[in-house]
Amino acid sequence: MTAVALPILIPFVLIISLLFVKSVRWARVIAIAGSTVLLCVSVYLFIRLGSEKVITLNAGGWPSPAGITLVVDYLSALMLITASVLLLTISIYSVRFLSVSFDRPKFYLFFFSLAMGLNGSFITGDVFNLYVWFEVMLMSSFVLIAMGSRKEQLEGSIKYLALNLTGSMLFLAGIGLLYGKTGTLNMAHLAEILKNDDQAMLMNTTAMLFFVAFGIKAALFPLFFWLPASYHTPDITVTSLFAGLLTKVGVYAFIRFFTLFFVQDQVFWHNLLLITAGFTMLTGGMSASAHYETRRILSYHIISQIGYMVMGLGIFTPLALAGAIFFTIHNMIAKTNTFLISGIISKMKGTFYLKDIGGLYKQNPFLAVLFIIPAFALAGIPPLSGFFGKFMLIKAGLEDKHYVITTVAVFTGILTLYSMIKIWNEAFLKKQPDNAFNQSGKIKTGFIEVLPSVILGLVSILMGLFAATVFQYTLEAANQLIDPTIYIEKVLHTLKQ
Repeated sequence: MTAVALPILIPFVLIISLLFVKSVRWARVIAIAGSTVLLCVSVYLFIRLGSEKVITLNAGGWPSPAGITLVVDYLSALMLITASVLLLTISIYSVRFLSVSFDRPKFYLFFFSLAMGLNGSFITGDVFNLYVWFEVMLMSSFVLIAMGSRKEQLEGSIKYLALNLTGSMLFLAGIGLLYGKTGTLNMAHLAEILKNDDQAMLMNTTAMLFFVAFGIKAALFPLFFWLPASYHTPDITVTSLFAGLLTKVGVYAFIRFFTLFFVQDQVFWHNLLLITAGFTMLTGGMSASAHYETRRILSYHIISQIGYMVMGLGIFTPLALAGAIFFTIHNMIAKTNTFLISGIISKMKGTFYLKDIGGLYKQNPFLAVLFIIPAFALAGIPPLSGFFGKFMLIKAGLEDKHYVITTVAVFTGILTLYSMIKIWNEAFLKKQPDNAFNQSGKIKTGFIEVLPSVILGLVSILMGLFAATVFQYTLEAANQLIDPTIYIEKVLHTLKQ
């Protein structure tokens, strides 16, 4: 089905178009229209899964393992839709909040280059192709994080690039070992080979390379230091783009690899995942509690929330995986929204530092409501989306007798609530400090400024109100992961045609 390639082809066409665009207005139109088309295509592919369960395409007509197979199942479709929603809202947000020093056409060019790498990662069925899409994302994100060329940006971008390149080298080394041991890099073919391989235990050495590589990409403990060192340095539009998307690709890769073909010695890997998840939650949550700069607080909370996602993979039951997927979608939406609102606050008050902010509730009550929605969602307050994601994971942990990680998850939720209340008290409730610089007259929060946050806030609310419906789809994705028979048969059947 050729539509499978559209999430890659559409950004590619937009990139080519933007090479010839010099007008800022036309660049904005292309960005918003292109993101809307991507969302429509993602929804179409998701609808098609209702009858086909798994959709495949052999790129270029070449049969695998000689060629590359593109695959859309429920997991990849849900990730495509969520990413498309974020791309659309951030393209709208950039109209008002992207720094005037940026070359807009160039920004949108790399914006869609990042989107192409992101979508390619979600739908590829080939391990080496996944590495290629990771590198597309890495190079695009490096350019975006360095745009503006301020000293702190360049320093942050160097840290970001150095640590992520280390992850890429480990990824490539793992690919070499994987191919040397199996003779293939097609994911379905790997699953078929390793399922019946008496020597599958020898794959642990290769799996460890991927574990570390994806741990860096996903910002797992103790490999997360690049994230808080770099995410607070670029323009807030760029940070918002990164916050909801980049680390989640690492989580996606973890879920895909460790459910499809790295399934040997599960007791070891699941315990390692749970231990890592626990430390990731605690480290991120406690670090966030110690800061008073909104971007740093939210960046550390990206780390802590990754722990919940990996926790679901470590428990490895249908409910746990469904909860991890549900929580990932929720977090992508809510976390991006908090960054968008922090950008509005910064424009109004001239700073991201909470000690110099105050009085926002009286000045703009609607903005206060917009912040409360994602903040409470991240803290797990019902009936918002975060409550149901955490509830599924905690329930799965208790049912499978993983009491330690469940306790850590509950405690981290309390730390998250504390951090969100701290931002609320400092920015909205307390009086504006007399000696603080206030540039509230320089920006008006009109419709276009708050529209992205309104959209994402509504998504968080609707995910909570219709949690049972969303859960059915995440459970379907979880069942496909735990029993990948349909995935394997669909791909291999396509290969034999």
